[in-house]
Order: sequence, then structure tokens, then C-alpha cells
Amino acid sequence: MIALARSSWRTAALLLFVGLGGSACASAPPIGARPLPFPGSPPQTWADHRAPQIEAVTTDIVATALALRGARYQLGGSTPQAGFDCSGFVRYVFAQASLDMPRTVAEQFHVGREVARSHVSSGDLVFFSTTGPGATHVGIVVDPDARTFVHAPGTGANVRVERFDSPYWKRRMLGARRLALTMPPAS
Repeated sequence: MIALARSSWRTAALLLFVGLGGSACASAPPIGARPLPFPGSPPQTWADHRAPQIEAVTTDIVATALALRGARYQLGGSTPQAGFDCSGFVRYVFAQASLDMPRTVAEQFHVGREVARSHVSSGDLVFFSTTGPGATHVGIVVDPDARTFVHAPGTGANVRVERFDSPYWKRRMLGARRLALTMPPAS
């Protein structure tokens, strides 16, 4: 019984130490920071519940991203023909819906507003710290209930869907952000 208590205490102490050490290294901006909108962009409002027209835009974004599964990874790539890196993939997908996105993961991490992991929706961006402190990888949420996202993972891989709650991604997840999507023009 005493050995079990010591083991539990050591495990808890180790988890606390790793958790505190990991958060001290992060160079991400303060939680809740809201970036300025793109220059010349129309005023945008935030809503927790998306209007049906916004759902249509989100559905198009996810459908476009899924249609690119199998495209090869290419560092610096931003087209289906050249291949994609993660931020080039996100920028390309959102451009197909006439939404301008910055080019790098670090810049994309400052767009939109933070969303709690428990409230992610299709079309939200999920960010991870994979190769260094701060946001270094990004993907697009496909199905929040299944905890899936689509992304360009890295050298030697193709655009694919994975679970963001798998052990690898869960440990590296920094958070999620939602863009203020504008409604498509009336026909």
C-alpha cells in the first residue's frame, strides 16, 4: 500500500513538473488576444452559433480540404500542383472560399478568435507545437465529434485526415481558432 502511494505521488509530481516546464517554454501570445482584422476588410462579428449561410461556407471549406487528400507535402508549397506545407494548405483552402489568410502558421495563429477545445466546429483551425515552441503546425477541423482534422503533415507524407485527440497530436495541441466567416453574396 505504501509503495502504491509513493508511486502515485511520484507520478503526480512528474506530471506537474512536465506541465509547468512545458508551459514555460511556449512563446504563444496571451490567451484571448484578438488580432486586428486584415487591412481593408469589412467589420466582422463573432457568433457562437453559426447562421445557415455560414454553415454553407464552412461545409465548402471542409469539402475543399477533403478533396485535396493525397496531395503531396512540399515545404513552402501552396498549390495542389506544387504540393503543400501545412500553412500553405490552409491558405489555399480558405482562398477557394474567397477568404484571405496569412501565409505562415505563426501568423495564422493570430487570426480569428480562440475556441475552447470542447467547442471546436468544422472549419475551425487547430494548432500544434511540433518542431519548436509556439504554433508550428496547423490543420482544419473536419468533424468535431470524431475529433478529426485534415492537414499536410510533413516531408514524405500526403494531405490526410487524423484525430487531434490521438496521443501524438493531443500532447502537442496549442488550441483552436475560429475565423469570422462572412456570408456569401446574395444571388
